[in-house]
Amino acid sequence: MQRRAVPAVLAAAALLLTAGCSSDDGAPPEKDAAASSAGAAAPSSPSGKAEETPPAKGSVTVVRTVATGLASPWGLAPVGDGDLLVSSRDEATITRIDGKTGKKTKLGEVPGVAAEGEGGLLGIALSPDFASDHMIYAYFTSASDNRIVRMLYTERKPAGEQLGAPDTVFRGIPKGVIHNGGRIAFGPDRMLYAGTGESGDTGLSQDKESLGGKILRMTPDGEPAPGNPFPGSPVYSYGHRNVQGLAWDREQRLFASEFGQNTWDELNAIAPGDNYGWPEAEGHADEGGFHNPIAQWSTEDASPSGIAYTEGSVWMAGLRGERLWRIPLKGTEASAKPQAFLEEEYGRLRTVVAAGGDRLWLVTSNTDGRGSPKPQDDRVLELRVS
Repeated sequence: MQRRAVPAVLAAAALLLTAGCSSDDGAPPEKDAAASSAGAAAPSSPSGKAEETPPAKGSVTVVRTVATGLASPWGLAPVGDGDLLVSSRDEATITRIDGKTGKKTKLGEVPGVAAEGEGGLLGIALSPDFASDHMIYAYFTSASDNRIVRMLYTERKPAGEQLGAPDTVFRGIPKGVIHNGGRIAFGPDRMLYAGTGESGDTGLSQDKESLGGKILRMTPDGEPAPGNPFPGSPVYSYGHRNVQGLAWDREQRLFASEFGQNTWDELNAIAPGDNYGWPEAEGHADEGGFHNPIAQWSTEDASPSGIAYTEGSVWMAGLRGERLWRIPLKGTEASAKPQAFLEEEYGRLRTVVAAGGDRLWLVTSNTDGRGSPKPQDDRVLELRVS
């Protein structure tokens, strides 16, 4: 099903600023700003039960290297039997990794992908009914826009021919050389969430009629999800610069990471209908009614990409920062100072996915044209964390 045009909703003023790009361009910060204490009160636990606060300090152990020799990996999706699917941004392919041996099997190439700059084949997600419908969803940059498609995966077919023709379920997300967003995930509510970027046009983030600089929430068929904050619209939250990570905690609360410009990268607790400030605010703000981040970093320390939740913490992969951040939570607030692991050990880190219990999958990103590849890059690692 192809997405219909989004009807007009509440209008918002657009404020244009000069666009920088902390995304992963390695440019040094041009300014420094102090964090303020302004912010919305954290909601209580949806379950009504008291929540345990994780220890202030955690740990990370690299258990093993699962796979090597990946080209510009971006999205990662566990299949459920220990195997993994990984997308290649530049080659527009999806590959299956044997979770035990690391053997790689190419499913096929996704047609229509226009890989340029930060665009290409980006996030992937499995249908909530993957065991029966075998559908893989993918977010990619085309010649005209960013869009979401779904494809039938037929494992019994020969390698390279296992992906069916893409069915476009959502189209019209602004594209650019930078800030294409790209992370998709099915939430606990079985709705499809997508993080988008403002494609370098800062005015789109505050325009609720635009799909750029947003978190979108839709049905698996690409229609605005029931209960969205703006009737008839897929927009779930706005005022974002370039959303790169989506994850839910055990209480089904949504968190998202995004690139700042020159000063502050952010981890946000997402509330439906809230405004996260860009381009009027970067990081914490004292005024404007914007939803403040629960944690922020200088762009040289983070440039965050994927996030995952396990062991009471959000784990955030850093590209330019070349480290994995642990952010322990109490509700929707950080319960202690974020802690960095694997600093400069594996280069740029793109995607992190919960692997069950105290385990994570971690994907490096050194072959995307901005890193310094080492032998066997890029790779998928299995981590044990606390």
